[in-house]
Amino acid sequence: MLHKLNLENILFLDIETVPEQEAFEDLSPVKQKLYADKTQYQRKEEFTAKEFYERAGIWAEFGKIVCISVGYFNFKGDERKFRTTSFFGEEADLLKRFKILIEDYFGLPHHLMCGHNAKEFDFPYIARRMLIHGISLPEKLQLFGKKPWEIPHLDTLELWKFGDYKHYTSLKLLTELFNIPSPKDDIDGSQVRDVYYKEKDIDRIVTYCEKDVIAVAQVILKLRQEDLLEDHELISV
Repeated sequence: MLHKLNLENILFLDIETVPEQEAFEDLSPVKQKLYADKTQYQRKEEFTAKEFYERAGIWAEFGKIVCISVGYFNFKGDERKFRTTSFFGEEADLLKRFKILIEDYFGLPHHLMCGHNAKEFDFPYIARRMLIHGISLPEKLQLFGKKPWEIPHLDTLELWKFGDYKHYTSLKLLTELFNIPSPKDDIDGSQVRDVYYKEKDIDRIVTYCEKDVIAVAQVILKLRQEDLLEDHELISV
């Protein structure tokens, strides 16, 4: 089935998130209490809510998106290109621009969105943050009432599971297995918070996010047993 998909109909994506505020103390007292309640099971007695706040970016209720990077294939005869672009800046604005992209260019029923662990993280995170900002959901994120085979999402983690639902494999491990250039050669997800708040280097985050998008596309190519993308085929716009 994967071999039958038209690669030009797939929008590859990745998001980078951080805690909504730089410090736990910047949250309102109500939000501090809610965060403590939300994370009580994960942190147990080992950390206070304040000490655990550096991980707040993984929850859409306490984090925010600072970058959405996307990529897509373009074929002209035998020539293959993979183009990437990114949305960053104020969260509500980047979400609105992302919504325009998927509605205008990837809105048809046969178009798909693809990421790694995206069904568990990226797609629901984007949907929740859109609703928090009062942005209506695009059709590609409207899942209520849809049958599993009607949901227009691909997930390389799910594809690699082959039905083994207990199995988790990181994107970094998959790139190592398939000899794909690692997207984690500069920073990884655990460092994005400090790069954003302390270094204030959004360009570094964008570069990292786009590398993840390229890596996901490369994994799809490997699963289809096709040649990996080469540097001259990559275009950032």
